[in-house]
Amino acid sequence: MASYIYRRLFSAIAVMAMVGIFIFLLVRLAPGDPAVVMAGRNATEQIVNGIREHLGLNQPLPVQFIHWLSAMLHGDFGTSIFSGRPVFELLAQRLAPTVSLSVLTLALSVSVGVFFGILAAWRDGGFVDRLLTVFSAFGYSVPVFVIGYFLVYVLAISVAWLPVQGYAPMDEGVGDWFAHLILPTVALSLPFIAFVARVTRASMLEVLSEDYMRTAAAKGASSCAMLFHHALRNAGVPILTVIGISFAYLIGGVVLTETVFNIPGVGRLVVDAINNRDYPIIQSVLILTSGLYVLINLAVDLTYTLIDPRIRY
Repeated sequence: MASYIYRRLFSAIAVMAMVGIFIFLLVRLAPGDPAVVMAGRNATEQIVNGIREHLGLNQPLPVQFIHWLSAMLHGDFGTSIFSGRPVFELLAQRLAPTVSLSVLTLALSVSVGVFFGILAAWRDGGFVDRLLTVFSAFGYSVPVFVIGYFLVYVLAISVAWLPVQGYAPMDEGVGDWFAHLILPTVALSLPFIAFVARVTRASMLEVLSEDYMRTAAAKGASSCAMLFHHALRNAGVPILTVIGISFAYLIGGVVLTETVFNIPGVGRLVVDAINNRDYPIIQSVLILTSGLYVLINLAVDLTYTLIDPRIRY
């Protein structure tokens, strides 16, 4: 067990090192020059060179990488090129809306997706199973922004039950905070619910066809005990894998959803930073989200051993 954890930790550190190099090169070699954007269209070459020297962009790439890596290892995310404010401060201001949307989306997707997957496997070929097939096709094929605009038109504009856009901090009232997050959470959750439900259904069907499940039924085990005590635990590894993988898609979906619903989160901050070629913000957000993704998948891998002690990679 200990050697397995050490190997997974070493793999996570190696992955983060490669991700760091890739992100730095991706941002620095992408078209566009922040010095030109800051100086404006009518700026002279001398002014542009002065800004480039002030930002350290005239140094060789290996030197820039060492400076950036050293600062990141010391917890210094740098300073925004355009606003002049620390990146950590900007991220802290935008973190609450993004975390709120992500947590609610993940909770809704996992709870509803797993429940529908179990129900569809239990009633294989029945109405619920067919309904899940239609819902999955809808969730996969319709883009998040189309679902978002449809929900806004029906629930926010037509019947005025919910706010159209924006975000309300939790300290101004939990009810207002939750009301502003219902539409973006539902819009972002639909594809993940469909994905989790389909994988849960397939895993449960495979487990339910095993001999020991028929033996449990012959001994008079209740349907609830068979589904949630025997089958779900043995089908848990693929479901956990899907949840870990879905987090990467969730990050991309959050950026788009925040744009559609005008939520001032990290996604909007990244979009603005990309338009302004604000390297420190782009690099910091990418490395933090990559690190979070690696940590979640590391936690998923370690959870495998708790669900199935026979797993030893």
